[in-house]
Amino acid sequence: MKIIVDSHIPHIQGLIEPRAQVLYLEPADITCDVVRDADALIVRTRTHCDAALLDGSCVRFIGSATIGTDHIDLDYCALHGITVRNAPGCNAPAVAQWVFAAIHTWMQAHEITSPQGLTLGVVGVGHIGSIVARWGRELGFTILLNDPPREMAEKTGGSLDEVFVPLEELQRRCDIITFHTPLTVDGPWPTWHMCDHAFLEGLARCRLILDAARGPIADNAALMFWKGDVGLDCWENEPNISRPLLEKAIVATPHIAGYSAQGKQRGTAMMLEALNEFYGWNIPIPTIDAPATGAQNVTFAGIAASYDILADTAALKAAPASFESLRNHYHHRNEFLG
Repeated sequence: MKIIVDSHIPHIQGLIEPRAQVLYLEPADITCDVVRDADALIVRTRTHCDAALLDGSCVRFIGSATIGTDHIDLDYCALHGITVRNAPGCNAPAVAQWVFAAIHTWMQAHEITSPQGLTLGVVGVGHIGSIVARWGRELGFTILLNDPPREMAEKTGGSLDEVFVPLEELQRRCDIITFHTPLTVDGPWPTWHMCDHAFLEGLARCRLILDAARGPIADNAALMFWKGDVGLDCWENEPNISRPLLEKAIVATPHIAGYSAQGKQRGTAMMLEALNEFYGWNIPIPTIDAPATGAQNVTFAGIAASYDILADTAALKAAPASFESLRNHYHHRNEFLG
């Protein structure tokens, strides 16, 4: 049995080898020729798993040690009998840490001393958005939630645990809006360019937009001409990001919002669990000494002490051409533990 693993996935080397031949490769080296005789792939978002990669291969299992699956052609995989597993929620506390480090940076830049009177809009209330909303309430923000798929699912299931509002209400009432949706291009609620010129023109009082979800959720050209502040971890056309938008951004990082040590450990553990389930193995699963639901008590002082987001911003602004290197060789920070 042959399994190909992205070499930037940590905490996994040596754990699968007793059961399979394992090749650890750079994403650029995971090609159709190499994949042809592989039984399984363990990848990240930089590997696009589609017909171009998979046609004629023996692959029957793809694990992505990430929360999203937009880099995987799920229809193709279903049609060809390929099981796909990802790691939902593995990096949720780390992304929430990034969000409030970014908000704190913005507040300090504008000499805003308290969240009292500020309304934070959360678009997408899954694993990450739920932590962002909870922490935001604890810090003193007024929180507005928008998530039509979750709202519909809860109504259909007979329960509505949260109060959701239309996107237009966020546009009208929010001082800050942060996006935490998957990237979708069709269906009833597509998220591709949901933050576009029309959305930005409809903002009544918003002063800060944050995107730590997927780059194309926010139209980067539109953000460039918006009068407000932006904080970006995810960009269109990565790694060849917009230099003018990079200069405009008050916070700018190379797609590392979820890159905590604990988040990476969770992602790898979830991949090992998926392999155990698929192949009937019993690989020992490491324990992670940090709750996947995030810390229970949060303060801005604690967030700032746990993560220096301006250091990451300075590194990217100083060397934007090093986007991919900064990402691949990022020193995984510890999550905010309260």
